[in-house]
Amino acid sequence: MTDFAARRRLMVDTQIRPSDVTKFPIIEAMLSIEREKFVPDAMREAAYVGDLVDLGQGRCLLEPRTLAKMFDALNVTNTELVLDIGATYGYSTAVAARMAELVVAVEEDEAMADEAQALLMENGVDNAVVHKGPLVGGAEEHGPYDVILIQGGVEDVPAALLEQLKEGGRIACIFMDEDLGTVRIGYKSADRVSWRFEFNAGAPVLPGFAKQPVFSL
Repeated sequence: MTDFAARRRLMVDTQIRPSDVTKFPIIEAMLSIEREKFVPDAMREAAYVGDLVDLGQGRCLLEPRTLAKMFDALNVTNTELVLDIGATYGYSTAVAARMAELVVAVEEDEAMADEAQALLMENGVDNAVVHKGPLVGGAEEHGPYDVILIQGGVEDVPAALLEQLKEGGRIACIFMDEDLGTVRIGYKSADRVSWRFEFNAGAPVLPGFAKQPVFSL
């Protein structure tokens, strides 16, 4: 029988801490949330690899290192409302919920959304809700948000999503340029978002977040 608790400790000790992530709330959350429960049963053995977990249909579970460093840069606090875009089966939502006051997860795949809601309830995550709908649409009715986190690659972030960010809020995205990706944190001030480079990472571009082609005559 696999000792997933030992794998979780190993993940933190070999993937998270060496990446200069030392904030207690992040370490505690990633030690507490059972990552293997938030992937299909056939993928449980791969849950703690230091790489993307391919969930099919262009969707994935981000590397533990990438997710932890994004949380580190965002510095989520326990009074904040978080929007988690592309939550798949709810792992990132469960981690965020250990740090935030409330998390709204957005998932457009109906089967994933239903499974995520069930898994969050089964695992005692009572300060998170799953919103079914297009990822690019966010969940305006629950906002505005202190923090927005996008679980996958983007080439462009729609203005309508940035409008759901509070003044003074932060957003984390993995911007993809072909095969190269960079994580940037956006800070909203005076209704504008300014972006700052954080670190290199990559992920498949999520549905709706590809750049629209520009036509010229």
